[in-house]
Amino acid sequence: MLRPRIIPCLLIQNKGLVKTVKFKDPKYVGDPLNAVKIFNEKEVDELIVLDIDASVEGREPDYALIQKMAMECRMPFCYGGGISNADQAKKIIGLGVEKIALSSAAVLNPSLVKQIADEIGSQSVVVVLDVKKKLLGGRYEVWINNGRKNTGKCPIELSKVLQDLGVGEIVVNSIDADGAMKGYNLDIAEKIHKNIHVPLTILGGAGSLDDIGALINKFGIVGAAVGSLFVFKGVYKAVLINYPSPTEKDNLLKRYLSL
Repeated sequence: MLRPRIIPCLLIQNKGLVKTVKFKDPKYVGDPLNAVKIFNEKEVDELIVLDIDASVEGREPDYALIQKMAMECRMPFCYGGGISNADQAKKIIGLGVEKIALSSAAVLNPSLVKQIADEIGSQSVVVVLDVKKKLLGGRYEVWINNGRKNTGKCPIELSKVLQDLGVGEIVVNSIDADGAMKGYNLDIAEKIHKNIHVPLTILGGAGSLDDIGALINKFGIVGAAVGSLFVFKGVYKAVLINYPSPTEKDNLLKRYLSL
């Protein structure tokens, strides 16, 4: 039976683990390999790792680091950052990664999704859409290059195009909610959810298990991706890699799926 997934999302910068707020002010929070080891022990559903500067800097994925993480990882592993062609995607899958995540490259050239899906299968192709709401008019738009460039593209229409091209999953990442820990952007999540049928994961804003529960209650089978909540603890945000225990997770799902 399909179940909602609760997914830690780790951000990599200069080979270190960082956390941002609204895509700015990255704070170093530790070693990514150590985080993977801890999440192994926590029995997480899945893990997303994104190199946030690879595409901006125009460099190749860090295959050595990816291989080390893949060898350590005992849960389904999705990697994104710097992937711009099918050969890179195939190489990463060959290292033991289950899914590759595209962002800027797929937004600028959606046909890349089909090219890569033809090589590694749709189930292994994820596209991350970084979205932000315009102050005037309230229209959502897709940004690229780690939130530095506005494409003006509508995330709802782009999601439908990506679906038609064979994407296996779409991750909607709210720039304004990133690191704020005040709840997911359920508005844009709902707009995209009702227009596509491929798996959907929502990222940005989780500040409590109840925020995750609210997302699951609204959409059912959905991916709840989490950053700050799983790397910080307490009001002073001390760095502590954490994840709900199997019992906590089961109780959360039972409670919110039955509401």
